[in-house]
Amino acid sequence: MAELAGKTALITGSSRGIGAAIAKDLAANGASVIVNFHSNETAAKGIVAEITESGGQAVARQADVSDFDQASTLIKNIKKEFGRLDILVNNAGTTRDNVIMLMKEADWDLVINTNLKSAWNCSRAAARIMMRQRNGRIINITSVAGISGNAGQSNYSASKAGMIGLTKSLAKEIGPRGVTVNAIAPGFIPTDLTNDLIEDLQDTIIELTSMRRLGAPEDIAHLTTFLASDQASFITGQVIAVDGGMVL
Repeated sequence: MAELAGKTALITGSSRGIGAAIAKDLAANGASVIVNFHSNETAAKGIVAEITESGGQAVARQADVSDFDQASTLIKNIKKEFGRLDILVNNAGTTRDNVIMLMKEADWDLVINTNLKSAWNCSRAAARIMMRQRNGRIINITSVAGISGNAGQSNYSASKAGMIGLTKSLAKEIGPRGVTVNAIAPGFIPTDLTNDLIEDLQDTIIELTSMRRLGAPEDIAHLTTFLASDQASFITGQVIAVDGGMVL
């Protein structure tokens, strides 16, 4: 398939997990992909190698996108290198779980900055480019925790709920210039970020889903590719749960 041929896509935090699956799927559909990483260069280069060996186009670029200047510079350099930016997937994220009475301020700040501020940083920089192009796709990877909340994750749930608000506001702001903004809310998807939690609660989690199974990173990737395509040009401001019917 070459649905995204000629498109340039940045996926933040894409050296592993859901982000890596998204990068590979976008590349398989013709996009030139920028695999962003904060610290794990080896893993990022491994994803780039997988993509290029399969005939796709990808490069790895380091930046801490929770830092305003680094995020802005990353996107400015992408514009210089590729001439455009068509797709931004705000996927960078982390967790620091605890009940609120025991949660440290530093753990609140880290999660809010990594998950929410990074999405704002990158969206602000990308929106300028996409609005001038009069075309673009911003896709925010939020979570069902941002819809329903989750005990012991006040920082994570708040950051993901914030991404939903960001999605809806931006969709209204930049839609007139041909830029769509949508959010995907995964359920419990086995990744490095969630493996410990899923292992402890796997049976309970499966019981909560209508499909009676866990999802996979590729489930998120396939929807991302659709939302990035021209087929989704009239879809914006939406929050789509990919959770096997966990939050209905």
